[in-house]
Amino acid sequence: MRLHAYLLAADPNYLAASLSSYYDHVERIIVSYDRSHRSWTGTPLPVDECLEIVKEIDVEGRCELVPGDFWRPGADPLDSDTHQRRVALAVASEGADWVLQLDTDEVMVSPPAFLGALGRADAAGATALDYPSRWLYARVGDAPSRSGSRTGRYLEMSTAWWRPVAGYPGPLAVHAGTRLDLARQAPSALRYRVDVRPWNTDPAQGRGSLVHEVVGLDDAVVHYSWVRSRDAMRRKFGWSGHTGEYSHPLVYRRWAWRSAHPWFAAATSPLRRHPERFRVVRLPEPPGRGPEGMRP
Repeated sequence: MRLHAYLLAADPNYLAASLSSYYDHVERIIVSYDRSHRSWTGTPLPVDECLEIVKEIDVEGRCELVPGDFWRPGADPLDSDTHQRRVALAVASEGADWVLQLDTDEVMVSPPAFLGALGRADAAGATALDYPSRWLYARVGDAPSRSGSRTGRYLEMSTAWWRPVAGYPGPLAVHAGTRLDLARQAPSALRYRVDVRPWNTDPAQGRGSLVHEVVGLDDAVVHYSWVRSRDAMRRKFGWSGHTGEYSHPLVYRRWAWRSAHPWFAAATSPLRRHPERFRVVRLPEPPGRGPEGMRP
């Protein structure tokens, strides 16, 4: 099974940890970025910093830089997001059977579990792998570790009663040649679905959603989605494909307040609707650099 990947070089915060987590398991990685170093909303992006990180990790010459024109004035940011991913996926599909599409703030902490599921998805005739992610909202402090490894406390999305849930921002691997419909989503694909329990744990999915395979919670991909310093979070809200939703001042104020009061945010989760429910968890820190102004 020939496995390629693509990444969007826009956000350096967890890029090193993300790319390193799957680098040894793929043959080719397409590095897509806007040639003007602009985001889908037209704001400046630290593309040069991202490319330096890629260069440091790419000791085997697997990465191929593919610039393009993805800032399209007047276009909806989410449409431009989808356009860039389609272009990158088309290039990455050349000579591949499957293509990974992890964002640069997603870390594959258990490659054997992920790749094993992908092999079984391929054998089942699927064209997309829905693999669970743990969605992190904020880093809220240090945590002691008996093993000596770096650990931190995080606010993680949960059920109303603090049980783990799986997030699915889109299939994390798709069959070569797949056409994306919106961002990473490919609704027409034949999906092989993995979850952290034998039944669906994603509140955004129907209760009857089929689960083909179960992995341990520690095998799920870790998505450091909103784990940023305050300055980095403001910039993320400005360049995201979802900027229309995130740019409302209340979204940022809630994030900042909950980051400062994590135990209250977790305790009041039963009073709120999905996805505003959280629990406090302890997790190993991602290797490499984290967001500026924060550990590690």
